Amino acid sequence: MSYDDGPSMFQDQLAEKVRPFIDLIDDMRSIGIDKELPLPTIAVVGDQSSGKSSVLETLSGVALPRGTGIVTRCPLLLKLCNDRTVKWDAVISYGGKIIEFDEPSEVVRHVEQAQNTLAGKGVGICEDLITLKITSSTVCDLSLIDLPGITRVAVKGQPEDIGVQINNLISEFIKNKITIILAVVPCNVDIATTEALKMAQQVDPEGTRTLAILTKPDLIDPGAEKNVLEIVHNRVIFLSMGYVIVKCRGQKQIDENMSITRAIEEELEFFQNHEHFRSLVREEKATTKCLAKKLTNALVKQIKTYLPQMSEKIKEQLGEVKNSLSKLEGGPPLEPEEKRKYLIQVITDFNEQITQLSKGDIIVEENLFVLMRKEFTQWMKCLENDKSNYHKVVQQVVDEYDQEHRGSELPGFSNYRVFQHVVQKLVAELKRPAMSTLQKIRDMVQKQFDHLSSESFKNYPYLHLVSKKNIETIQEKQSNIVKERIVEQFEMEMQVYTQDEIFNKVMLEAKSHLLEEGEIAEDKEQDTRSKYPGLLKAYYEIVVQRLADQVPMMICYFILKQSAKIVCSEMLDLLHRDDTDNILQEDSEIGQYRAKLQAQADRLILANDKISSL
Repeated sequence: MSYDDGPSMFQDQLAEKVRPFIDLIDDMRSIGIDKELPLPTIAVVGDQSSGKSSVLETLSGVALPRGTGIVTRCPLLLKLCNDRTVKWDAVISYGGKIIEFDEPSEVVRHVEQAQNTLAGKGVGICEDLITLKITSSTVCDLSLIDLPGITRVAVKGQPEDIGVQINNLISEFIKNKITIILAVVPCNVDIATTEALKMAQQVDPEGTRTLAILTKPDLIDPGAEKNVLEIVHNRVIFLSMGYVIVKCRGQKQIDENMSITRAIEEELEFFQNHEHFRSLVREEKATTKCLAKKLTNALVKQIKTYLPQMSEKIKEQLGEVKNSLSKLEGGPPLEPEEKRKYLIQVITDFNEQITQLSKGDIIVEENLFVLMRKEFTQWMKCLENDKSNYHKVVQQVVDEYDQEHRGSELPGFSNYRVFQHVVQKLVAELKRPAMSTLQKIRDMVQKQFDHLSSESFKNYPYLHLVSKKNIETIQEKQSNIVKERIVEQFEMEMQVYTQDEIFNKVMLEAKSHLLEEGEIAEDKEQDTRSKYPGLLKAYYEIVVQRLADQVPMMICYFILKQSAKIVCSEMLDLLHRDDTDNILQEDSEIGQYRAKLQAQADRLILANDKISSL
């Protein structure tokens, strides 16, 4: 095919007030804003052999892939940029590849190569976008997306549901409310039966964003011209954007290597000399030149209409992205000296939080001191609940002393050791719940320490690993210390000891309470053995008071207070090492996520600036 480098047949369409808006959308798409929100665009839809490719090559000035069956196998974004200073340049990009070339005849090869790369060789389709930007003095300012031709029957090598796949792909593009649908329909078929218009009507039932192109007017049967005029004048299927009839190069003209410039000249001659269609030229409802003007104006109008909404959406998304970025640290500095300072700050912040947690100054997920207090309350209830069993056993020993427990002593006398053993045995049974309380508190504290570690070092796997390991090791060590102390405490309780003054005071309080309640009578002649339950009950009250406080205090001190100090000390030891780079090695996912967010923010900021500039 020849290429005409003469004056642009579309130059009169170029206007300074139009170009910036089309450039804006192209720029926003090139920076990836179409990943964030839909952009106004023109989607070209047509049945196979509807003349879709001919229309596009006339607009672009270059030949596109042709043939039978599915020719367009991937969505093709065709960006046409009129530049009087450029003879012809093109850039095709797909799948991360960018290829520049300056020979129009290479377009077909590059497009086919792109389709083979994305959709595989053969006749399959792919939803990945190919972008072809053509800059020339002989094209109009326009951007549109060419979609695979609609088909009903699968050919050899195609999946049985190829028709469904194509329809789904087309629907994804045209369902967008801000997409202009360019439906290509041959003049020599019943317009009501064409799949292109049917699909357009499904997503645009009122026809407010559909523009129809009637092709192949030279193939109309004689006498059918009036029917075509009825369609063009919007009297058959109403479309707000109307209809344009065009005549592109036929296969014979392509075989004869007719230039597109010459084909456009012949097109104008065809309509001007046509008995029925000459009036359409004056009405601006015929010729490719008229189509280019309508498309450009329609796209610009759509852009202007939705620009405020796009601006608000971009600002809204930018706020969300900035908020997400603010929750991520900026990452460590690159300079060694600054990186070391950064490490000191990261560890110091973590240590401060651990210290504050141990003092109850901060809350992590749940209030740790409230949780511990609940558990210590359960420990107290355990002690209180055990009283009834304690009193029952002591009373039973008294009642059954002569039959079950009396040794060599004379009648009426009692062996103190018998009652001492009872007390020792019953108090020793409290060691198990004490150990259970220790384990529960350790789990609470370790969980919150681990949470602080995860939050403080979420970007730094090594620091997180080291801190978590330190926390676990220290908690285990401190837990063993508390276990030893609890064992020691209960071994000391085996002495059955308290100060006489304390014992007498508790005994008098208990006796006074019983007298007030009327549970006992004041009887100075009461025998000694009958006093044992009261005496032992008083002693148990003293044991309860000792254990109720001592066990929680030991747990809090070693598991929380001391553990926090040791963890802080262990983390500070990292500052003496020389491998700062390894210590501050970021989680690859976090780094990638930050980079992704930053790139998204950059796109949105750039898009916002471009919109503001208009």
